[in-house]
Amino acid sequence: MLSPLRNKDYAKLFSAQGIALIGTGLTTVALALLAFDLAGDQAGEVLGIALGIKMVAYVTLAPLAGALAQAFSRKPYLIVLDLVRAAIVLCLPFVTEVWQIFMLIFAMQACSAGFSPVFQATISDILEDEATYTKALSLSRLAYDVETFVSPVLAGTALLLVSFDALFAANACAFLTSAWLIMRTRMPDPTPHAAPTRVIDNITFGLRAYLATPRLRGLFAFSMTVAAAGSMVIINTVVVVQAALELSETWTAILLSLFGLGSMAGALILPRILARIGDRQVCTSAACAMISVLGLGTMATGFAAMAAIWFVIGAGYSAILVCAGRLLNQSSTKPDRPAYFAAQFALSHACWLVTYPLAGWLGGNFGLPVTFAILAGVATLAFALGIFLWPAQDANVLDHHHPVMDHEHMHIHDEHHQHAHEGWEGPEPHCHDHHHAAIRHNHRFSIDLHHPAWPR
Repeated sequence: MLSPLRNKDYAKLFSAQGIALIGTGLTTVALALLAFDLAGDQAGEVLGIALGIKMVAYVTLAPLAGALAQAFSRKPYLIVLDLVRAAIVLCLPFVTEVWQIFMLIFAMQACSAGFSPVFQATISDILEDEATYTKALSLSRLAYDVETFVSPVLAGTALLLVSFDALFAANACAFLTSAWLIMRTRMPDPTPHAAPTRVIDNITFGLRAYLATPRLRGLFAFSMTVAAAGSMVIINTVVVVQAALELSETWTAILLSLFGLGSMAGALILPRILARIGDRQVCTSAACAMISVLGLGTMATGFAAMAAIWFVIGAGYSAILVCAGRLLNQSSTKPDRPAYFAAQFALSHACWLVTYPLAGWLGGNFGLPVTFAILAGVATLAFALGIFLWPAQDANVLDHHHPVMDHEHMHIHDEHHQHAHEGWEGPEPHCHDHHHAAIRHNHRFSIDLHHPAWPR
């Protein structure tokens, strides 16, 4: 599992991710305390709106960020976003009105929507070996799960000595440290990007390319299965423990930790599983497991049963998220990768934007058995759609035909660009109007400017 850390550049990025996650976890605690300071008993409503703002920012701005990332060198792009996030967090202690919280949260999550997909795409470029990259994805998943345990403990310890405002300062330091580690990381040289000429086409390229790729359409459907099961955990754990089972707050924390342990277990064993079976089989198995335990939730009554359900949901959740990174890597070329990751980031969070309020509304109005049943139904429909959209025979190398094409973009003389020059075009990569003759060949296929449609 730790072999990716032998790569010094990946080790720096992993450290940057872990430090930034812990800092963000501290802000989550501090934000709840700030909301209570400003809104009292309405703090829950404030945090709920803030969560909605976060999801809206992710869904609407990630595709734009994916397009912007193609216009800039990745290292300064990531550093600037970390510095901006640090500046925004430092503003939070000075907030005096609830609307100011909403404004700053939107600004910070807008930066995160730009940062996270590009950061993930950069890791796949640094670790080109698929087995090593799979382990890196599992390590990343573990980092998220460990943060859920570590941040509350650190926050609780710090609050014995300082006010919650200091937690915002700690998060700012975490973002600055992340920027410093990224600055010290060697990143691959940018590959010339064949971008659409129209601005709107460039912004929507990632979404269009993602949805034109059969396996990624299937992944989108499985993301809805993940969101349906995960929303039951995140939204209704407190209801399950303290209303249905009539247990204390401590048991709420224990049940949430079992979800995290399931996610960690899934991340730990997944590299070995993926070495033997394919991503499609892993995703279908994980989705079936989550659907099954959601169905069992309609009849479960004791804490032990709920603990087993939460653990299985955590393991399935982790399995599909790790496969998502592998599938995006397989389906894109280096210059287009940020756009693909941004599309997955936006579409997967769109699923959560639907299931979060659905899980809360169902739990509050119809009770837990009905909530389990309806979310199981949503997850099942998404699973069936995923199976239909993702072909069982899913080769990476495809035989395909190129029609005659004339266009202009940055390029090098690869297998798609074999043409004569007059001498004025300059060194590669360069940009000029050029002609493509009709050709039929095969290679690892992905949707891009030269391959606008998936071969039939």
